[in-house]
Amino acid sequence: MFYHYLYPLAEYHTIFNVFQYITFRTIYATVTALILSFIIGPFLINKLKVMQVGEVIRADGPASHHLKAGTPTMGGAIIITAVIGSVLLWGNLGNLYVWIVCFVTLGMGAVGFVDDYRKVILKDPKGLSPIPKFVSQGIVAAAAAAVLYLSGFDTAITIPFFKGVSIELGVLYIPFAALVITGTSNAVNLTDGLDGLAIGPMLIASATYLLLAYVTGNVKISNYLQVMYVSGAGELAIFAGAMMGASLGFLWFNSYPAQVFMGDIGALSLGGGLGTLAVLTKNEVLLILVGGVFVVEALSVICQVASFKLTGKRIFAMAPIHHHYELKGWAEPKIIVRFWIISIILSLIAISTLKLR
Repeated sequence: MFYHYLYPLAEYHTIFNVFQYITFRTIYATVTALILSFIIGPFLINKLKVMQVGEVIRADGPASHHLKAGTPTMGGAIIITAVIGSVLLWGNLGNLYVWIVCFVTLGMGAVGFVDDYRKVILKDPKGLSPIPKFVSQGIVAAAAAAVLYLSGFDTAITIPFFKGVSIELGVLYIPFAALVITGTSNAVNLTDGLDGLAIGPMLIASATYLLLAYVTGNVKISNYLQVMYVSGAGELAIFAGAMMGASLGFLWFNSYPAQVFMGDIGALSLGGGLGTLAVLTKNEVLLILVGGVFVVEALSVICQVASFKLTGKRIFAMAPIHHHYELKGWAEPKIIVRFWIISIILSLIAISTLKLR
């Protein structure tokens, strides 16, 4: 909005020139999302308490988690409002990629809302059944991928650490992109099991993709680093900055001991947004590194289920893997901070691939 209404005023005064710069708007999108989180957070938390919208704890979960029962959930609404509000204020709304990533974020958030609503309002502990849930997520992701394909988006995927190596998928890029987006959405959701555990790595991943979006969308820098250039992708730095600011603001309330949980409405929307950023910046494979914690959490569940069905034995004391460490005696804050540290290390390695090609 500011880009469209204030930048044209540069014709009358040079001070308005700053609104053309992605770096300037990204900084203030981040700050705006942070401030919106601080404003919306206390109001929504109190509202959720009054409405008695409390977390439903797994019956088979660690005993310590039963103390968290009743803690307000669906706090992801804070994140979505802060992100979308900030992007609408600071983004270039004529950019297709901005609308695609916002569509996926809102679409996945809608699926998460239905799931949370069934759990905490209708008191159905199972929430939305797996098949309708996955199908709904798939439709949102596939719709976004199809629009990209029809718009002429590059359907090649690049391989980190290798210069000039890419795989052309053609129309198969639609299911590939949909899988990346849906998989990331669910991986973040599985990670959201401890206070601040998911939002910390999300904050780090957002900062990483902020940099990758700027590099990918800048023709001079992308050519220098020999990475794929995507015209218009630089504008996604504003969305990534908004996610970063909203995540930081939500962490204020979600840090141990949490005042509010994000719920599926937050986890699915954040994961969907992150997966879409990976697709739009042509860093789909690199997401395995940047979101390494999310990947491991998802794999721990897959391996646990597969092992139990095939052999009748469990690999972990409990899945996702953060519960395994809880049952092994690790304190919750220790697990959280160590996972954050791992996320930082993995993101630094991911950034290093910009030169290691």
